[in-house]
Amino acid sequence: MKSQEPGKGRWERSPTLPTVQVSFAGVDGAEMIERTRQLVPAIAARAQECERLRRMPEATERDLHAAGLFRVMQPARVGGAELDLAVLVDACAEIARVCPSTAWNLGNLASHHWMLGYFPPETQAELWDVSLDVLIATSLIFPNGRGHKVDGGYVVTGRWPLSSGIDNCDWNMLGFMVRERDDGPPVDQRFALVHRSEYEVIDTWHAVGLTGTGSQDVAVKSLFVPERRTLTARAFNGKSHPGSEVNPTPVFRLPLLALGPYVLSGVMLGCAQGAYEQTVGAARKRNATTTGLPLGSSQAVQIKVAEASARIDAAELIMRQVCDHAMAVARAGGEAAHEDKLRYRRDAFFSVRMCLEAVDIMMGIAGSGGLYLTSNMQRLFRDAHAANAHVMFSPDIQGALFGQHALGMAGPPPLL
Repeated sequence: MKSQEPGKGRWERSPTLPTVQVSFAGVDGAEMIERTRQLVPAIAARAQECERLRRMPEATERDLHAAGLFRVMQPARVGGAELDLAVLVDACAEIARVCPSTAWNLGNLASHHWMLGYFPPETQAELWDVSLDVLIATSLIFPNGRGHKVDGGYVVTGRWPLSSGIDNCDWNMLGFMVRERDDGPPVDQRFALVHRSEYEVIDTWHAVGLTGTGSQDVAVKSLFVPERRTLTARAFNGKSHPGSEVNPTPVFRLPLLALGPYVLSGVMLGCAQGAYEQTVGAARKRNATTTGLPLGSSQAVQIKVAEASARIDAAELIMRQVCDHAMAVARAGGEAAHEDKLRYRRDAFFSVRMCLEAVDIMMGIAGSGGLYLTSNMQRLFRDAHAANAHVMFSPDIQGALFGQHALGMAGPPPLL
């Protein structure tokens, strides 16, 4: 890998080389979370560097690889841990307490091993036979890409924003609309799996929050993508898919798109938990500026602490309940009902909103001390608001889908 000085152009990553094929099959959830906790001090020490670089530091990428965290949902048949979605939520929360940008990239990049498991077996082998540690970015904004069917595949053109972790990746999954003619309606929504040598990365990520995620733009023009490297988005709805032949296990029977928000909801949970721990811990030792009395003696502060704590605990319970319910359905060999998929999305935005409210309450208690760049509180506050802007957490969209169904109103069928 080569690094560059800040402001002197994009960082460039050398091509992936074959790695020692380490297996994490058999590592259970408790051990994976313990491995995560052991990395927290080092990741905390690099939080400012992560923001300065605007991407995940190389040392952090190496640590996450070594611990097996990127492979938490990779199929066990190829040496992945293949653990429940709740483990990824918990791992992201642990890291987000100190560096939400790193947690955001972990959630994204780990989930793309999960996504790859839905692709045809030969496509999975094409990547994992080279390196089990291969990292894949995504941009799921389908309208920004357009493609049409040709012999043997698709020709795709587009420019997509917000491809998180792209600097650390050698592949990308780009969402695009399939049209039979340029002015015609879309007939499908697909993902194109594209190698780094085939797309352009555009340095656009100068953001107020989640600064270290490297969520750059990516572009391709008239790129031929073989059929085996594309997949309809409907393959992620919890029914049989091309990868079922080799990955018939419960994790790969989950409705991935309906559960997509939980790949990142742990980041918001960790932001809230970190803000609570830092602010309440400091308040125990702090006197109010105006009165000189212990801050904790204020009834108003006491009530705010209780309200924030209740929001955080409730959000965690909701996230865990969804993950457990989805896994139970998959283990029983069933398919999640449409009503359940809508509830998964509803519960995601609602639990995330409670986390954001808790962060805002804690920022009010932190006062001017939380504004200093030397404080982690300002980072948690900025990153929580940036994460909350994700479309998966939008009550206007996700809430409306649930409400339409509950009220018996006709609406566009969600891609779940």
